[in-house]
Amino acid sequence: MLYRSDTQAPLSVVSQRYKVVQPEEVLEFYRDLTEYAGYELETAGVLKGGRKFWALARSGLGGALKGQDQVNDYLLLATSCDGSLATVATPTSVRVVCNNTLTIAVDGTSQGVKVPHSTEFRPQLVKQQLGISVSQWDDFMYRLKTLAERKVSQEEARTYFQSVICNAEAPLEDPSKLPNFRALNRVQKLYQGEGRGSQLCTAQGTAWGLLNAVTEYVDHEKRARSNDYRMDSAWFGQGAGLKDKALESALALVA
Repeated sequence: MLYRSDTQAPLSVVSQRYKVVQPEEVLEFYRDLTEYAGYELETAGVLKGGRKFWALARSGLGGALKGQDQVNDYLLLATSCDGSLATVATPTSVRVVCNNTLTIAVDGTSQGVKVPHSTEFRPQLVKQQLGISVSQWDDFMYRLKTLAERKVSQEEARTYFQSVICNAEAPLEDPSKLPNFRALNRVQKLYQGEGRGSQLCTAQGTAWGLLNAVTEYVDHEKRARSNDYRMDSAWFGQGAGLKDKALESALALVA
C-alpha cells in the first residue's frame, strides 16, 4: 500500500514489482532536464489528490503563425504513484492566446518517452531518449502554418465537427439526433467566435480554427467532475485521444 507522507491518505495498492519513485526524485529529474537539454521548468503540480504529478518545461523553441499567433514547444512530464501512468515525457505545443495544449506528432506519431513502473527509474536513459529536434519542431510548425492558410467552408466545418465529436460518417442536416450533440454545439460556437483567439486571422474560417475549437473545449470546458479530472483527461486520457483525432482530421484537409 502506498500512502502520502504528509496526510497519510492512501494512494494505491501496488505489487511487489512496483518500483516506488518519490516525488522529490522526479522533480530533481525534471530540474536536471533544464541543464541537460536547455529546458526551463515553468510549472508543476499534482492531479487526483497527489496520485499523479506533472511539470511543463519549455524548450525555447516557438513560432508565430502569420506573425501574431504564438505557439511554443514544451515537454509535458508526468508520473503516477498508483500505477495508472508510467513516467512519461511528451513533447507538447502550447498556443499562447488560449493556453491550449497539443501533443506534437511527427509523421503521425508522438515522440514521447515512457518508463514503466516495473523497471528501475533511470534518469540518464530517459534523458538520452528525450527531446524533439529543431528540424522536427520546424516540421510541426510548418504543418500548423498550412492549417492556418487552409480556408474551410461552412460545409467542411460541419463535416469536420460531426466526424470528430460525434463519429458521424456523413454530416446530418439535423445534428440534434447525434450523440454528444451538446459538445458539438459548444465546439461550433467556440469556432464561430466565442473561443479565445478564434477571431485572429489565423483561426477565423480556417482548419487551424477548427482544431483549436476542439482543443479549447477539451482543455478548458469539457464536462468533468472537476478541473483536476478535466486536465487529467486532456493530457493522459479520453480528451488527449480526442485532440489527437482533431489534429489528424485537420491535417487531412491539407493533405
